[in-house]
Amino acid sequence: MNTLSRLSAIAIAAMMATTVASGLTRPAQAATLSGGFDVGPGGFQGNFNPLAATAGFTWLSIYFEPLVTYDAKLQKPVGVLASSYEVSPDQLTYTFKLVDAKWHDGKPFTAKDAKFTMELAKNAKTGSVLAARLTPVSSVEAPDEHTLVLKLSAPSASLMDTLTKVMMLPEHALAAIPADQLAKNPWWSTSPIGTGAFKFTKYVNDQYVELAANTDYRSGKPALEKIINRYFADPAAAIAALRAGEIQFTYVDSNEVPTFKEDKSFRVIEGNSFVVNYLGFNHESPIWKDLRVRQAVMHAINRDAIIQSLYGGAAKPANCAYVADQLVPKDIDPYAYDPEKAKALLKEAGWDQINGGKPITLLTYYTTPLATNVLAAVQAMLAQVGINVVPRAVDAPTYNSIVLKPDADISQFQLVYAGLQNGPDAGSINVGLNEKQIPPAGPNVVRARMPDLTAALDAALGEPDAAKRDGRYQQVCKVMNSQLPWGTLWVANRYGVVSTKVKDFVWTPAPGGGPYQADPQRWSIAE
Repeated sequence: MNTLSRLSAIAIAAMMATTVASGLTRPAQAATLSGGFDVGPGGFQGNFNPLAATAGFTWLSIYFEPLVTYDAKLQKPVGVLASSYEVSPDQLTYTFKLVDAKWHDGKPFTAKDAKFTMELAKNAKTGSVLAARLTPVSSVEAPDEHTLVLKLSAPSASLMDTLTKVMMLPEHALAAIPADQLAKNPWWSTSPIGTGAFKFTKYVNDQYVELAANTDYRSGKPALEKIINRYFADPAAAIAALRAGEIQFTYVDSNEVPTFKEDKSFRVIEGNSFVVNYLGFNHESPIWKDLRVRQAVMHAINRDAIIQSLYGGAAKPANCAYVADQLVPKDIDPYAYDPEKAKALLKEAGWDQINGGKPITLLTYYTTPLATNVLAAVQAMLAQVGINVVPRAVDAPTYNSIVLKPDADISQFQLVYAGLQNGPDAGSINVGLNEKQIPPAGPNVVRARMPDLTAALDAALGEPDAAKRDGRYQQVCKVMNSQLPWGTLWVANRYGVVSTKVKDFVWTPAPGGGPYQADPQRWSIAE
């Protein structure tokens, strides 16, 4: 064992004294960042399988990575595991060049893994919620270790948006698992491996997930040592933990924002949710067959009052799936608040014979205090015109298990209060409304079968000319507004709050939690 000489020890002591005297400090040691990453609409508590994820990408993308993602402003796709990509002039061939990367177990990531992942994502037997969205992909090729080629049967305007959600998976770890056994395999919650900046290390059931720094990450060793995702069944508990310093980040409702903005210990992050909230009429329920009944629901709800009193003005009314000016025609029906008109429409339709005062189950996965207040307001407004809805709030996995079943029990969700992204890519709304996406093919949970709407969506998605695409989506808006597959309500802002001790932290109020370019390897926390 080597020992310091007395002279060396004196020299080191003198150097340390000089450092303290000059006001310098030692570099902060790597630390642990804890957050409620799966709280709120962008979270998906307890989900570890990205093939089955309809939300929760804020967390999943810390250890899994896609070929491409959105930039932090949600304006354009940027490369992650793809260093570059090219699209052929006919928009039928997409060629991706891949970066040099390693899986968390040290094995190289190659185009074979990317091909394997794409084929899993295209196969509905794996439980993939992306299978229907990837139908246009007719073949997947890996001509060499660093090249992936997707060939399409027809142009698809939303393909790149879909690819941001396809997290790459290791062929060597999953190939032996039969496709129909993959969805709920314990691998996802015990030993998953990705290529991201952090490695999965521990899951304590219903309490937290722990990730450790991937010291071999291609962009350099992460600044943090660990990241922990704490689970909170009650969003209010997450906010309490944030205030107490137990966690450093969580999602918050708009009604919590003012107090955090006044506290210099926190930074409030605000942005467009790109999610339209709606009342979804279950079209397999006979009570909604008459268009006049659906129109009555729209006229019965004072959306402006809810936006001002409950959202604090941080939302815009939506009269179709979109609120962006270039996608909304000028001549659509604004469905002004008019309870007397709602009563008249219900009388014309014979509501007393159709359903009358019988209770209607209103299912939602929104469990925040704000959502509870919103549904209470909606319930009271509908009751005033003779529609008796009974809200039922469940967690996201329970909601999906009810609404996505091919032989679903209609009585459990005659009406849903939900949200679906209307951007950054306008084609995102297709999966919730196209009749080709009715479960088990996709997440058209309201079982809308409207030929005009499906035709409008297909035309927009297949439009190869970007200059004409907005006009196609305006037609989607017109059909939605006139036929009301949903009772569209509003598009609200979303908020996250992070401790000011956290540096270089990126969180974007993206639909489903993203994914987007967050660079978690740069996140750090001050001592």
